[in-house]
Amino acid sequence: MNDTTSADINCTNSRPVDIAFDCIPLRSMARLDPPLDASPGLTAKYSRIKAAIAEHGTHNSYFLHNATCRFFVTNDPLNGMIAFRFEGVVFTDDSDTRARHTFLKVTLDKETCSWLEQHVVKWFEETVSQAVLFEFNRYIGVGDPEQTKKRLLQMERAMEDKGGFVGMHL
Repeated sequence: MNDTTSADINCTNSRPVDIAFDCIPLRSMARLDPPLDASPGLTAKYSRIKAAIAEHGTHNSYFLHNATCRFFVTNDPLNGMIAFRFEGVVFTDDSDTRARHTFLKVTLDKETCSWLEQHVVKWFEETVSQAVLFEFNRYIGVGDPEQTKKRLLQMERAMEDKGGFVGMHL
């Protein structure tokens, strides 16, 4: 016997994880100083990007910002959603075609789980990085792989022309 409820039929979210982010390839950052009329929030973001470049470099690294990750642990987002904000760097492999690992700052944004405990929040914070890896690979997959190959060839030629060193801002 099949016990189908209205919740099964009218589920508002078909995916148990919803991830959204803006992405800046760190190699594209030609200037690291904010505009003179930048808001304090934008100035702070420039500082975080500059710190990410200083710590991680620009090669095959991407800065994710304005980013959210929502987990749905029930079929009702009003009762069973855990949302996080995150920001940080995703690193790709040598061919720039697959995400390898992340360095993210993750914070709980909101939740609709009356039963949520702190150790579960901690586990989900750690799970955000894993979810972002998979989502970033989907993001890469909808890009243009031929353009990536051309860019890598250009970088290789530039390195050969300059004796193996192109500088920090590839």
